[in-house]
Amino acid sequence: MKLEITGINHTYDVDVLKDLNFSLDNHNSIAIIGVSGSGKSTLLRLMSGLEKPTSGTIKINDLSVDNPEYKKHVGFVFQQHNLFPHLSLKRNITLILEKTRNKPKEEAEETAMKYLKLLHLEDQVNKLPKNVSGGQAQRASIARALSVDPEIIFLDEPTASLDPILTHEVLTAVEELKGLGKSFIFVTHVLSFVKDFADYVIYMHEGKIHECGIPDILENPKTNELNEFMKKVR
Repeated sequence: MKLEITGINHTYDVDVLKDLNFSLDNHNSIAIIGVSGSGKSTLLRLMSGLEKPTSGTIKINDLSVDNPEYKKHVGFVFQQHNLFPHLSLKRNITLILEKTRNKPKEEAEETAMKYLKLLHLEDQVNKLPKNVSGGQAQRASIARALSVDPEIIFLDEPTASLDPILTHEVLTAVEELKGLGKSFIFVTHVLSFVKDFADYVIYMHEGKIHECGIPDILENPKTNELNEFMKKVR
């Protein structure tokens, strides 16, 4: 995956991201870490094309993230599972495929079952989200993101609302996806998952990228900010 961030600023009521300039190539699992309010989830949303920056540009694999063609190649998994509450897990997927990808009903069902099985949900497919565990609902959300066959999957703290057992369940399922040939960009507070799954880490502090590199930087920080962060989370 190739990533180019040029002059990115983003403002809500305050400046959230401040003049980010960054480039990266040949990494396919990128973790973004930092304390709450550091701008990591905002950066993820900008990279996925869900939001437009106040200024600056982002290109991934040589496509601008606001290019409609780029948006066909990404999937997004939110902090909350974001499933339609009145639809079964399977229908949550088939509806998206039929309406946004113009898939025939039979093909949509086949694809939905493929990814629900991949996420170990084949015995839950006809249940509503409220009738499965939080971990199962989040895994169904990941299956939905995968069903559109994205090149890149964005995950925004996918275990933020889960207890430790369900967190392990979801992150184990994500790790099993590594062999699919997809690229991943994700925000998480679970550093053991970062060390196991990421091949590159971006550490953010107060709206800026303060340190980045392979996961070894977590053991040997070069900046005071990352060093202090690691002391607090260990």
